[in-house]
Amino acid sequence: MQSNIECTPMTTSRRAFLKVGTAAGTALLLGFHIPVTGSAAAQARSSFVPNAFIRIDRQGAVTLTMPQVEMGQGVYTSVSMILAEELDAKWEQVALEAAPPNDKLYGNPLFGIQVTGNSNSIRAFWTSLRKAGAGARAMLIEAAARRWKVDANTCHADNGAVTHATTGRSLAYGALVEDASHLSAPQDPPLKDPAHFKIIGKSLQRLDTPEKVNGQALYGIDAMPPGVKFATLAICPVFGGTVGHVEDSKAKQVPGVCQIVVLDDLVAVVGDHMWAAKQGLAALDITWDEGPNAHVTSDTVWRQLRAASAKSGAVARTAGDAAKALSSGERLDSAYELPFLAHAPMEPLNCTVHVKPDMCEVWVGSQVLTRAQAAAAQVTGLPLDKVTVHNHLIGGGFGRRLEADMVEKAVRIAKAVDGPVKVVWSREEDIQHDIYRPVYRDVLAASVADGRIVGWTHRITGSSILARWLPPAFKNGIDIDGVDSAADIPYDIPNLRVEFQRDEPPAVPTGFWRGVGPNNNVFAIESFLDELAKKAGKDPVAFRRDMLGKVPRLRAALDLVASKAGWGTPLPARTGRGVAAQTAFGSFIATVAEVKVDENGDVHVQRIVSAVDTGIVVNPDTVLAQLQGGLIFGLTAALFGEITIDKGRVQQSNFQNYRMLRINEAPKIEVHLIASGEAPGGIGETGTTAAPPAVGNAIYAATGIRLRRLPIDRALLAVRKTA
Repeated sequence: MQSNIECTPMTTSRRAFLKVGTAAGTALLLGFHIPVTGSAAAQARSSFVPNAFIRIDRQGAVTLTMPQVEMGQGVYTSVSMILAEELDAKWEQVALEAAPPNDKLYGNPLFGIQVTGNSNSIRAFWTSLRKAGAGARAMLIEAAARRWKVDANTCHADNGAVTHATTGRSLAYGALVEDASHLSAPQDPPLKDPAHFKIIGKSLQRLDTPEKVNGQALYGIDAMPPGVKFATLAICPVFGGTVGHVEDSKAKQVPGVCQIVVLDDLVAVVGDHMWAAKQGLAALDITWDEGPNAHVTSDTVWRQLRAASAKSGAVARTAGDAAKALSSGERLDSAYELPFLAHAPMEPLNCTVHVKPDMCEVWVGSQVLTRAQAAAAQVTGLPLDKVTVHNHLIGGGFGRRLEADMVEKAVRIAKAVDGPVKVVWSREEDIQHDIYRPVYRDVLAASVADGRIVGWTHRITGSSILARWLPPAFKNGIDIDGVDSAADIPYDIPNLRVEFQRDEPPAVPTGFWRGVGPNNNVFAIESFLDELAKKAGKDPVAFRRDMLGKVPRLRAALDLVASKAGWGTPLPARTGRGVAAQTAFGSFIATVAEVKVDENGDVHVQRIVSAVDTGIVVNPDTVLAQLQGGLIFGLTAALFGEITIDKGRVQQSNFQNYRMLRINEAPKIEVHLIASGEAPGGIGETGTTAAPPAVGNAIYAATGIRLRRLPIDRALLAVRKTA
């Protein structure tokens, strides 16, 4: 159902159109070629394209195709550094282009689909990228050796050229393009000894920074195809509700409004510009059919979750006899709870679409490009090869853009519009129709004897995101993400049992949120360890350290952070330090937070110190930035983050009631990197999961009050004044 008004198409663009090139070459295993036609074929014929990631032209320019999406984490630069290192390319000649949708060529090795998330861009692609660069280098060396009629072992590559050691002859890569193109790619090329790295390990300037500073960087919201119109939408405020009636007479009178699109669950207003669309939407009088979920409240959700947590779950890990061990020593039982959270990225959800009878073109910033393409194909009924998706830089994902609902809705709207239309969600729609971080309840019990944990049980109750998002990963009632950092707890506990109890909240959609499974598990485990340390009469750092004999990398991080944070030194009244340690995402990190709690119960985080062993560090500056950002993100959630439900509606709508940490509230952050020769770990989410338990433990040290639920309850921390 739609209403049309005469509309003038937009013909000018605010920024230059993003040209996303296509990549021709091989799969991750060198040697599998894909057919290319047209301009891409011509480009391939004039270039050396040894694999899906690398293209070198006759001038020696190196173009690297990015399999992962850049959403602020610096992956474009880090991936380029890995490829350039093994290729021995001249860093100044490296250019980037985003990969097209193709699970076969650019699928994440850990998931099998083209996805960016779970802090695994570098750790998942580390070997594949190195082999791609090393294979191309070997082919260029072989090409030069054949031209000179010498043994390839007497030649070496460096800085974009191949040199013959004996004679000193040298050829730039561009001069070898033709010869190298006729060679077969090696199946298992030798990789560099890390001791010989020249690029990896340096704090290089991020490749995306200059254009982000000067305004030339293009995000999904910047897509401006010729003739584009603008739209914004209103979705039924009650989960699962539909459109009842729309009175649009006033909206039609708004200058610039040209079309009103009414679908079963949403209404969109299309205009010459965004302001017209926004004003037109505000002028609509919409009656909603709220459906069966209008009774859902936060109390409904929590009652169901708590009841589910009392039942036995599927066993994710068991060792020894936990039940028997709990009857010995001193026993402690605790439960921890985390609320729904929204993602609230600075770039609100958006998607630009042009639907024609025989094709569909999409401009978006997505963490799951092939799923975005599939969503558009499903809505239009077109085959995949008739759907073109241009991926852009993302202005914050945090897991929200692991979903394709914004694409699906935009394509549905675009089907009713003649020409391209840019659909932009308001901040209110973004927050009130998110795919939320689930509510969690972690129930733990443990016994301590002789200063150590002898028995341990941990039941995690919450959504199984993987059961919906990647069904093969949900087996025997276990969500492997849901038990992350719990089933593989690093501490030496001889008797333990870890369970997962799936409980889907009524009506509320749930999805991945930065930190994923370790969000709740690290908070619960590290908070509980502090409680157990007190019961054992031991210092929290010493208590942890004594049980990390089998995880020396985490123990080293714990020792370093304690030293750097001044653990054990005196602090003023109502000021305390708290510690947390974790092995999530393949990295080993220990964190100390120092907080002051004033008489009103307000928590002032003064300092956070982290020590991390994340294996080989590709770009130290990026690692530091990601940890700083992650700590701030997690700190925001601990202090303020909560989505509440009433009458089937999300009560928060914008930053005035979904609070972010402000600049003046940010603590001093110190990050200490531990040198390591191990393969890289993940870093983008480690800070997010580290901050909440460290802050909670610091609050306890400052006040003696244990908070087992987030966000912090200031009323509990306020000094009670007597008359």
